Amino acid sequence: MPKVPTSRTDDAQFREWQAAHPCPCAEFDSLIGSAAGKTMAVFLDYDGTLTPIVSDPDAAVMSARAREAVAALAALFPTAIVSGRSRAKVESFVRLRSLFYAGSHGMDIVGPSAGPGAGGAPPVSFQPAAAFAPLMARVIEELRAAVRPFAGTSVEDNTFCLSVHFRNASPDDFPRLLAAVEGCVAGHRGELRLTRGRKVLEVRPQLDWDKGAALLHLLESMALRDAERVFSIYIGDDRTDEDAFKALARHGLGAGILVSTCRKETAASWCLAGPDMVLTFLERLVQWGRTPANLWHEVRACSGWHIGDNAGAD
Repeated sequence: MPKVPTSRTDDAQFREWQAAHPCPCAEFDSLIGSAAGKTMAVFLDYDGTLTPIVSDPDAAVMSARAREAVAALAALFPTAIVSGRSRAKVESFVRLRSLFYAGSHGMDIVGPSAGPGAGGAPPVSFQPAAAFAPLMARVIEELRAAVRPFAGTSVEDNTFCLSVHFRNASPDDFPRLLAAVEGCVAGHRGELRLTRGRKVLEVRPQLDWDKGAALLHLLESMALRDAERVFSIYIGDDRTDEDAFKALARHGLGAGILVSTCRKETAASWCLAGPDMVLTFLERLVQWGRTPANLWHEVRACSGWHIGDNAGAD
């Protein structure tokens, strides 16, 4: 397969790609038509999706508009934040207790801490990488020592994922930085793996688990895995979100929406041009969710969630 260009230099190619990945704001009725007769669940990445990518990862604070949109969404549909960040960090940014949270690329999952849920079911909680916690605590110190010579880099502790940020580093340093991080991973062969995101290198446990697996686990835990009855939307901007897009497509469970302003090879069917457009789409979805067409008004609840559960910020 030829490499797909990742810039807008070829306008004709970009328009062709855009036609194949339309904006769900412009084609809202078409997207919602796919959900006819089904209940809906919503899954959202955080960085680059609900908030812009920023130079300081600790400054990726959620706007009041975004928090209001997500809170309203979670009162109408089961809603999850699925992020590479640690669950604790994402929760501290979002500060809404009515959500499912899946941190560390889905390796640390909890259900809402607000509202009665359904039928007294136990709260959702799952950590498939729990056994790796002591190893990750040791490796983060090795990583910090390895990247210390490279100005503009930082290591973020995301519990079951260690993120080496190099957005502020010199591009000339990247080959040596990559080699240093690879050296750390090689020292734990068979236990760790290295993946790449947008200006970040991520060290994770050698575990068959990703955002797609987390999405399927969440749907299973909510008893929403039936493709005949459920339509899920997943919105994300990074390489790791492709696993979730692929899971939805493979199981016929809904639609993936890529957040991007350029042409990319993707398993998503739709595209939104940045976090502002994401919020516009979510606000439109909230409007639709308040109508009788949203079947949750009839079904009322799933395991761990109940329509109308909408505790404010912590």
